[in-house]
Amino acid sequence: QVKVVESGGGLVQAGGSLRLSCTASVLTFDDYAMGWFRQAPGKEREGVACITWNGGSTYYGDSVKGRFAISRDNAKNTLYLQMNSLKPDDTAMYYCAAAFSCVAARAFNYYYVGQGTQVTVSS
Repeated sequence: QVKVVESGGGLVQAGGSLRLSCTASVLTFDDYAMGWFRQAPGKEREGVACITWNGGSTYYGDSVKGRFAISRDNAKNTLYLQMNSLKPDDTAMYYCAAAFSCVAARAFNYYYVGQGTQVTVSS
């Protein structure tokens, strides 16, 4: 059974940083594009970032460009999201997901999704 597990969320002050991690077990990790999306209470789901299977290309949502960086280590079956200059609007549950491609990921067409990790940014 495929298991996708996020970690690294927490409470941080505005302007601070957090690094999220995501591990995927029982999965040929480098067969998949990997992405992060988020959802806050009362708000629509929002794509945050995506990275192609080999890390060759990355994509970001407009609201996080220049502040967040997605990366992956295929040898460790691990995905990362470095979040800098955090804002209260970044407060949400962050989910890691595997997709066929970043085009599919941007359409929220995922094969596997984790349970999420909460990020809370205080003002």
